[in-house]
Amino acid sequence: MVTAQRYPLLLSLFLICLSSRTLANGPIPIQQDMLITSSVTIKPGVYQLNASDSLSRPLIRIRGNNITVDFNRALLQGSNNRQLPNQFYGLAVLVEGNNITIRNARISGYKVAIMARGCKDLRIENSDFSYNYRQQLQSTWLHEDVSDWMSYHHNEKDEWLRYGAGIYLKDCTGSIIRNNTITGGQCALMMTGSNEGTITDNDFSFNSAIGIGMYRSSRNHILHNKLDFNVRGYSHGFYNRGQDSAGILVFEQCNENVFAYNSVTHGGDGFFLWAGQTTMDTGEGGCNNNYVYKNNFSYAPTNGVEITFSKNQIIGNIINECDHGVWGGYSWETTIDSNIFEKNRIAIAIEHGQHNSICDNLFRSSKQAAIRLWARKTEPSDWGYAKKKDTRSVSYTILDNKFEEEKIAVDLSRTSGIRMQDNGFRNVSTSIRFDSTVEKLDTSSDVQRFRLNNQRKVFLGDERSIPALALNKGRDQIRITEWGPYPYQRPYPYIFLKKIDSNDVYHFEILGPENGTWSEWKTNDLRHITSREGGFPAEIKAQKTGPDVQLQLQYTGPAFTGRYGAQQPAGTYIFSFRDFQSAINWNVNWYRWDSAHNPNKNYEQFKKIFSTAPVKTEQATTIDYTWWGAIGKGLPADSFAIVASGEVELEKGRYKLSVTADDLVKIFVDDKPVIDFWDLAKYKYDEDTHHEAILPLGGKHRIRIEQVENSGYATLIFKLIPINN
Repeated sequence: MVTAQRYPLLLSLFLICLSSRTLANGPIPIQQDMLITSSVTIKPGVYQLNASDSLSRPLIRIRGNNITVDFNRALLQGSNNRQLPNQFYGLAVLVEGNNITIRNARISGYKVAIMARGCKDLRIENSDFSYNYRQQLQSTWLHEDVSDWMSYHHNEKDEWLRYGAGIYLKDCTGSIIRNNTITGGQCALMMTGSNEGTITDNDFSFNSAIGIGMYRSSRNHILHNKLDFNVRGYSHGFYNRGQDSAGILVFEQCNENVFAYNSVTHGGDGFFLWAGQTTMDTGEGGCNNNYVYKNNFSYAPTNGVEITFSKNQIIGNIINECDHGVWGGYSWETTIDSNIFEKNRIAIAIEHGQHNSICDNLFRSSKQAAIRLWARKTEPSDWGYAKKKDTRSVSYTILDNKFEEEKIAVDLSRTSGIRMQDNGFRNVSTSIRFDSTVEKLDTSSDVQRFRLNNQRKVFLGDERSIPALALNKGRDQIRITEWGPYPYQRPYPYIFLKKIDSNDVYHFEILGPENGTWSEWKTNDLRHITSREGGFPAEIKAQKTGPDVQLQLQYTGPAFTGRYGAQQPAGTYIFSFRDFQSAINWNVNWYRWDSAHNPNKNYEQFKKIFSTAPVKTEQATTIDYTWWGAIGKGLPADSFAIVASGEVELEKGRYKLSVTADDLVKIFVDDKPVIDFWDLAKYKYDEDTHHEAILPLGGKHRIRIEQVENSGYATLIFKLIPINN
């Protein structure tokens, strides 16, 4: 006999299972640690339920076969004891079983909204998994911060989960993901080991990293989705890094997938395909035979399409106003056919490619060149790929393309076996540019031989048009906030800093709901404001007069969705901007270190170098350094250390000390350690370079920064930011 006294957990699970069976004819409420094993309808409402901080313990578990769970538009809200998206935690729903359907769910405030493991014939439809976890970005309008870079190189142990997800599919077969919305997060749909699925008619736009990500996932159909503005690492006119964000990510041995009729604009990359570490180490495999057909990959800060170390078909796409239209490093037997390229810096760039076909494309108004093909003199010595594969730039077919308003149509170096015929040139300054390193350039080859190298695959799926882009065109429409791209489809009141000019004039954009208005509420250390009220959008300028620039505006207007996903009713709200520059005069010293003072082994022994003469000294008002090489002429690029010290006087309050440092860093305030990252074993990803501490401060304080660079890229960026209570 089972008793509540002896087996309380078992009894509670039994009652939950019983309720899901006996109440299947009527809606049931969501409960903590709920187990669903048969079809149910959820009672509508708002459920504020925190999950465990471990992803291994979901709030709701759906397990079994032939189950339909209709969430009936109920809202499941997690992390209710947290405010910021980078603090969101927990797994809302875990699905395990076959032929399970989930529909009409709304889930926000978790690290992962829904995870499915080992499912066959899963359906997730008509649901909204917006406003879940996302990082707080550290890059600013002026320069990027390396800690914002994404890294996907390994996911054998679900490493991708550290970035969170709206939907995470693991080892699922035959899934249908249809008519769902995921916005305001970091990663929308992430798939690992998941095959033969159909992902269609979803809106996964305005996330800070990835729309759809795939790892070891093959034979899927990705159709008719809106995957716009999945981007970070961009400041118009200042830098266009992308930081490995993408509308579509295809990583590590993903084969025979179809990507068709998707709108994938304004992504860090539009389509980002990399063969994977397996291929880099062995020279085998790749992400091969993927079919990329009639998508719009325009306005990417970096590459409209990146396809590397693999063979694929890129056919009939629109790729406008990107840095590279197609970046195809080490591509082989790849077809780039019938695409439209306009106003890219370089439309097609391929280094070390072999046996590729570029045919029937339209190239117009590239800034540098339409097609650039080349190879480097030497290959990296530590690449297994280069040791085991032919990596010459060799054997290209360039046929029936149209080049219009181009400076250079085809730019060649260190490439052999280029066959060109029947290309059209209109208002082209240079048709073909090549040097003595180019061999076997043939402009009179037999057309039939070209066609054999240009096999076309006919896509037999649903051939509706690409979803319309309802937003303004152009990369200049990308506005990156500390939480990702500004969401034009769900606008909220926001002050965006476009730039600070050389006269310390701040250039602001005032963004918000179209029918709302704004007016000045309060300012600090600003004068000569060009406008004090108006509608959205607007642009204003103001002169800086002190170290603590503040601009507070009042919004009046209709209801809107706030930046963290909360629904704000019509009314009046204050929104603000602050740029605090702490008055610290830093004394900065650089030192060399050697094996006898290795900071990675013995910190106390290492510190002795601080009593030696520095190799470089300077006074600075900010700590903002980045090096790709030596710190100065005749000075080291590796094995150096920095000590920066200064005093600051602050008003009493709470402050955030923020530092991005590669590789090791310690920060002391009044000789007390507040940040201590001095273990190289903990440094795995770029995001591990960023560290924060929140302290109550007031009056005079001494701040000391110790930073160590081992090798390679180096950076040290320090910020002191007041926290508004």
